[in-house]
Amino acid sequence: MQNLSSGNVVNINSTAANTEKTTGMTKPRSLDATNPMNKVVEITPKAALNDVKIVKKDGTLEDYNVQKVVAAVKKSAARMMVEFTQEEIDEICDFVDKSVLQTGKKEIEIFNMHCIVENVLETLNPKVAKSYRNYRDYKIDFVTMLDKVYQESQRIMYIGDKENSNADSALVSTKRSLIFNQLNKELYKKFFLTVPELQAIRDGYIYIHDMSARRDTMNCCLFDVAEVLKGGFEMGNLWYNEPKSLDVAFDVIGDIVMAAASQQYGGFTVAEVDKILAPYAQKTFERQYAKYTELGLNEEQATKAAKMDVKKDFEQGFQGWEYKFNTVASSRGDYPFITVTAGLGTEEYEKMATITMLEIRMRGQGKKENKKPVLFPKIVFLYDENLHGEGKVNYDVFEAGIECSKKAMYPDWLSLTGEGYVAEMYKKYGRVVSPMGCRAFLSPWFERGGYEPADEDDKPIFVGRFNIGAISLHLPMIYAKAKQEGKDFYEVLDYYMEMIRGLHKRTYDYLGEMRASVNPLAYCEGGFYGGHLGFHDKIKPLLKYATASFGITALNELQEIHNGKSLVEDGEFAIEVMKYINKKVAEFKKEDGYLYALYGTPAENLCGLQVKQFRKKYGVVDKVSDKPYVSNSFHCHVSEHITPIEKQDCEKRFWDLMNGGKIQYVKYPLDYNTEAVKTLVLRAMDMGFYEGVNLSLSYCDDCGHEELNMDVCPKCGSRNLTKIDRMNGYLSYSRVKGDSRLADHKMEEIKDRVSM
Repeated sequence: MQNLSSGNVVNINSTAANTEKTTGMTKPRSLDATNPMNKVVEITPKAALNDVKIVKKDGTLEDYNVQKVVAAVKKSAARMMVEFTQEEIDEICDFVDKSVLQTGKKEIEIFNMHCIVENVLETLNPKVAKSYRNYRDYKIDFVTMLDKVYQESQRIMYIGDKENSNADSALVSTKRSLIFNQLNKELYKKFFLTVPELQAIRDGYIYIHDMSARRDTMNCCLFDVAEVLKGGFEMGNLWYNEPKSLDVAFDVIGDIVMAAASQQYGGFTVAEVDKILAPYAQKTFERQYAKYTELGLNEEQATKAAKMDVKKDFEQGFQGWEYKFNTVASSRGDYPFITVTAGLGTEEYEKMATITMLEIRMRGQGKKENKKPVLFPKIVFLYDENLHGEGKVNYDVFEAGIECSKKAMYPDWLSLTGEGYVAEMYKKYGRVVSPMGCRAFLSPWFERGGYEPADEDDKPIFVGRFNIGAISLHLPMIYAKAKQEGKDFYEVLDYYMEMIRGLHKRTYDYLGEMRASVNPLAYCEGGFYGGHLGFHDKIKPLLKYATASFGITALNELQEIHNGKSLVEDGEFAIEVMKYINKKVAEFKKEDGYLYALYGTPAENLCGLQVKQFRKKYGVVDKVSDKPYVSNSFHCHVSEHITPIEKQDCEKRFWDLMNGGKIQYVKYPLDYNTEAVKTLVLRAMDMGFYEGVNLSLSYCDDCGHEELNMDVCPKCGSRNLTKIDRMNGYLSYSRVKGDSRLADHKMEEIKDRVSM
């Protein structure tokens, strides 16, 4: 450690440029305008510091106290996840004291004190110096920022917010959360982003998702509920024993999900839930069987009665989840985006779990004769043609899934035996890559080899892993910028990809300094792979297998701006661009050692924001920015007059180019037609798709009549309807009691839908 206090006193007017290199670090010069020979200035005793006053910004005087410098320095260091040693703190104090004495003044302006502190921090740790400077600047323009937050808070309080369809902004708790999120978003932009990055998001060339949360925690995940339950766990400083029955397992899992999902943002998936619940169903059966035999029932009677009790517990358990996950908002203020996957279990209680869950969803919730399906948890059916084909062991489970999809749109369907990456992982290793939330998929991470398998016996791990965030490229804007500035498109694209890369790297570094205590269920109780850390351990070791997403939006509009043709009409340039982005992401992944992934962005509110940003820079361009929304991800434009089969074929071209996140869906122009739904789902499974059924469900809240896509009830004439539409990869209310949680531009997109 370089000694900063031995005569190397810096004049308060010096800058960071006035430095010289020494072994291992930068050392301030001993400069003084009144000492041209640069001789060491004789320092008076430190007792003289007792007479020094600091002139505050408001003109008042305050006694000089170096401990206030220490406090400010520690705060600046903490913001950068740096902790100075006591030796370094002592040297800072000695350096500042001597610099103050060198001025020979009894009153020192606060600005000059800041210069002294910055000089010493530039030497010790430039990142902390930057944090200190930023905080100073932040205090100067804090009033402006706070005013912006206040204006936004007023809008939220009295008008509401429709940026996230899972958040009901009519609720007080949600309003509070949204207002805090606005403040946190401004702090993120102020303290985490560079000027070029800030300019890029303001103009709209890139979009950083969830800026209000990404400094605090991770994004979507495949939470390992089974690992948490095994042997018991601690939650909220209380010990939970492992459940001994199915009904208790449902209650405890519900508590785990609500508690853990509140500590993150994005989708929260419980993978293969049928296999998680089955052991607890067996425990309930054994308990009930013993009870009935003690009551005098014979083996057959006791078995039948005990299984009926298990079935009843499944029904009540899944119904309880539907109530809890759709009515209890998380501490974030929204309804957590919870997904469950199921369908592969072939044992009796595994099959019973999946079929019962589907039956409960089909039945709906609500008053008698006025029931409708809920939105959460999103259900994903894991399809294996060797299990679910006609005549196979789980064909009855498959048929229950089809019946549920045609009535409730869920489950969505994930092919494990078709073509592509997800099926490859399943067929080769027997491991399921369940989606995190609506469409995000994890890249492989092997048990022993990490990025690559150590040998032929190495297996990939997916459950218990997570993503740290997504940043999306607005491809038509980048194309327009390149043309306007006379540059090569790929040169401009490279610039923004490198920008996203830098943001991801800093996010990995920042989150790695977090302590396990920020999310104990995940990091201490095994919810995440390797998550048995000590309460105060840093989570950095667990980030090695976390993915970070490069997203893309408006691929259809990119093709349009290139040659005036849609993805249906052409698509070759779009394919070329996606191959290029994949190649760059693979290079970044290899060079940086991070699991970057390419993601087809499910732009909800973003699809309207990007049009506004494009118009501001480049005006209204036909079929690019002439509508109030842009196309999501790699999907065909919703207004295309094509059949479901044509849409599947068109979007198949991009399927293997977005393995970090994707879904395919089509609009079914039919009325609860079982065979048609089955035919299209099976076709999608052969193609290797993650497939969504889109029907536009409508329910009259007055008489209970249900019909596809109605705006006025034909039975009673009421307009008091609940309508459920597919938002992107998930379902949302497009109408509730005459209102919607969706933004206007999204409602316009829904109105234009033909092929989606």
